[in-house]
This record gives sequence, structure tokens and C-alpha cells, in this order.
Amino acid sequence: MRLILAGLLLGGALALMVVLVAWLADRRLERFAAPFLADDPRALPKVDVALVLGAAPIGPEGGPNRYFEYRLDAAAALWRAGKAKYLLVSGDNRRPDYDEPTAMRAGLIKRGVPEAAIYRDFAGVRTRDSVLRARAVFGQQRLIVVSQGFHASRAVFLARREGIETWGLAARDVTRAYSIFTELRRYPSAVRAHLDVWFETPPRHTGPTIAVGVDPPN
Repeated sequence: MRLILAGLLLGGALALMVVLVAWLADRRLERFAAPFLADDPRALPKVDVALVLGAAPIGPEGGPNRYFEYRLDAAAALWRAGKAKYLLVSGDNRRPDYDEPTAMRAGLIKRGVPEAAIYRDFAGVRTRDSVLRARAVFGQQRLIVVSQGFHASRAVFLARREGIETWGLAARDVTRAYSIFTELRRYPSAVRAHLDVWFETPPRHTGPTIAVGVDPPN
């Protein structure tokens, strides 16, 4: 009985330690990114390219994903404010029937952004991949990242730790019930972001370079 109790106590202590480490990792990201984050495009500097991070177009409830829609709203507002000449939409396209970047481009066009101002990165399967490919494939050393605040903070951390001058535009957050999973996922993602920086994790995919503003949009 004592061994069982000791095992339960040890397991609880380890679980608590894991939770604490994840929480501290997330807080560290937020503190690091805070000076570079804004929810108003007018507070941000001008850049050539803004990186819009992908999300599933359809939410768990079967309707439009609010994370997706609010990111596109923010990206279009950034472009209309003249803070970015081009928008690089980066997301997942690992399956033929699932294409975040193309859905993002369509949504931006509906919001008044011309197709000629939108480039697509089909291999943005992770936030780190999107950030590193913005430099390695699309040649950008200076970016504004567009996503919800907690996600933009992580992207700013990852980018600036790699020497990419980056700011973040915090899109409207989601308060609906289905956002709970995304909110909880931020904590292990924060731990992984630190590990990626420490171990210099490369992007999963490389590819031919694309000169934004010179090569035609893909």
C-alpha cells in the first residue's frame, strides 16, 4: 500500500513539474515577444513581407474556423494600412485534399487584397518551419507575423532567436468553447519552441528560392 501511495505521489509531483515547466516556458515567450507585439497595424513598422500563419479553414463545429478568419481579417488590415507590400501565407498542404495556403489566399482576395500581393508557402507545417522558410526560401530577413497573440509571440521568439528581425500583429482571439484545445496546446508548444532553438531544428522541407516582388506569385 505504501509503495502504491509513494508511486501516486511521485507521479503527481512529476506531472506538476511538467505543467510548471510548460507554464514557465510560455510566460518566457510572452515576455520576450511583448515589446515587438501589437494589435493595431499602425503601431508596427513597415516591411516588405508579412507572414500569415496558417490554420484549418473549417473549425471543429463544422463552420468557418474563427482563428483562420480573424487572422485573415488582421492580415488584410495590415496590408490596407500600407505596413506590408506582400503577404506570405504559410500553412499545411501535406494532403491533396487539404490546402491551407490556397484557402488563405482566397479569403484574402475576398477581403480586397490583390492576388499579385499574395505568395503561398505550402510547407509551413509548423510555426518554426514557416519562420525559417520565410528566410531560406522567400529571402526575408525582416517580417511582421500575423496570428493570434499567443501564437504570434511564439513566432516572434523563434524568428528573433534565429536573427530574423520580426514583429507580431495579434489578431482577434477566439472565445468560443472549441478554442480550449488550442489554448492548452500553447504550453507544450512553448516548450518545444525552446527545444527547437536550443537544438537548431531545421525545417522539414527545403525548396527552390522565390524572390518576393520579383518572381510572380506562386
